[in-house]
Amino acid sequence: MTTLPSTPAKPVVVLRPGPQRTNRIFAPAALESLRDRFTVVDLENDPSEEALEEVLPDAFAIVGQPDLPAGRLARAGRLRALLNVEGNFFPNVDYAICFERGIHVLGCGPAYAQAVAEYSLGLALDLARGISREDRAFRAGRERYVSDGNVDAVLLQGSDVGLVGFGNLGRSLNRLLAPFRPTIRVYDPWLPPSVLHEHGVLPASLDETLSQSRFVFVLATVTDDSRHLIGERELELLPDGARLVLVSRAPVVDYPALLAHVARGRLLAGIDVWPEEPVAADDPARDLDGLVLSAHRAGGIPEAFQTIGDMVLDDLTLLAQGLPPVRMQTAARELVGRYRNRPVT
Repeated sequence: MTTLPSTPAKPVVVLRPGPQRTNRIFAPAALESLRDRFTVVDLENDPSEEALEEVLPDAFAIVGQPDLPAGRLARAGRLRALLNVEGNFFPNVDYAICFERGIHVLGCGPAYAQAVAEYSLGLALDLARGISREDRAFRAGRERYVSDGNVDAVLLQGSDVGLVGFGNLGRSLNRLLAPFRPTIRVYDPWLPPSVLHEHGVLPASLDETLSQSRFVFVLATVTDDSRHLIGERELELLPDGARLVLVSRAPVVDYPALLAHVARGRLLAGIDVWPEEPVAADDPARDLDGLVLSAHRAGGIPEAFQTIGDMVLDDLTLLAQGLPPVRMQTAARELVGRYRNRPVT
């Protein structure tokens, strides 16, 4: 069982980061600083409910997202922050009580934004020039030289680009696209047009974003409203030869419909997230030349993971000083209950 001093001299921070690992998200120096500034109770190797219950009354913050229904929160009288380091807000927490009590609910999404944006740009460039497709052909002895291998090649520079969603990912990608001088249309029903104008992009309806874009990046989260947001009707709006990049949440797109368009040669797509992971060995996506396939790799790089630990340390330090957090994403009362994301395994 976990043993704490009768009156801890420093705020108690409970580490229960699963499915993350402590040594993945904290660099050694960051973890040392965390232990220096706080009384750290590490439950990574004992994530049992009993161990959590024992330390809950003293917890100032919990790093992770264990089940926190109303009854459990009632026993956590000193709790001031819940810091999610998985990347998704799940419905296993009574968020209404957290907001009523002033418990900060924080997420690590911003840590992944740059990595996902760079990867998205890489997928778009691959789709524009057939890089991985022609690599496969070369290895198989079917290479095509000079213009023969560029029949369907296009430039990203000056293209019409559509972003479906303009949160952390969209804003990071927007900065990376600037040197290509595209015309960027954005569909995001959670943002007023003035915010989009401030970022130099054009507010647009979903139909306008799809029908007028050569490149489309799907960056939206999944809610009941956005499930299959891009289905057969929407895919038909895309121009012939359009390139679609999907790096956010699989349920936003109707996969059978998308794969059918790719199989017909009408669209090209780069996909990093899938309805079921791992993808079945006999999934038809594996045999489509018009796809760039990726195994949910866009955000999960070492630098992104360790950024999470730095963000946690910085915001906990601010909270202990009676200041608001500034680095992690604060969950919005109006939105946190709408998310329908699944755990990343």
